Amino acid sequence: MATTLRGPAVAAGSDTRWRTRDIVVAAVIGVAFGVAFWAFGAVWRAVEFVGPIQNILYGAWLMPALVAPLIIRKPGAALFAELVAAGLSALLGSSWGVDTLLSGFVQGAAAELVFAFTLYRLWSFPVLALAGLASAAAAYVHDVVVWYAGYAADVLIVIAIAMAVSGLILLPAASIALVRALRRAGVLEGFPG
Repeated sequence: MATTLRGPAVAAGSDTRWRTRDIVVAAVIGVAFGVAFWAFGAVWRAVEFVGPIQNILYGAWLMPALVAPLIIRKPGAALFAELVAAGLSALLGSSWGVDTLLSGFVQGAAAELVFAFTLYRLWSFPVLALAGLASAAAAYVHDVVVWYAGYAADVLIVIAIAMAVSGLILLPAASIALVRALRRAGVLEGFPG
């Protein structure tokens, strides 16, 4: 059996009820990433010169959708954290405005569907990679409809490949590394690991 952090990748008989601490931790994750999103917008604009390959960094926008459920392991964690992050980012003045909320919704909901399919019991790298890929795919569809409608097919293909690599490999690896670091720091006591 594969492992993601410590212990087995399958959480046996998980309780799906949210505790107050689950809500608080998911909200803190969302707020932390909301501030990070706002700051990352400057990085995103700074690397626009590389063209569509900049989308290899897209996974940064998707991290709450993997980090929150990896810690909390309850239904709705991906969607809740992603929406809090998107909402705060929009309030702080995201250059994408209110659309940031719609983007956060589709990204969180897509990851949520993968975790729901596993009944919130599987936390292996392949499941996280599939959730990351689903989130990236939903973001891609959203962005093509809203932002990239007039782009050439070859550019859209490069964007799709870069986002897929980001969601499938970089995002789950970074999310696991972050959660491991938080566990080592002792801030995740009382959460499944």
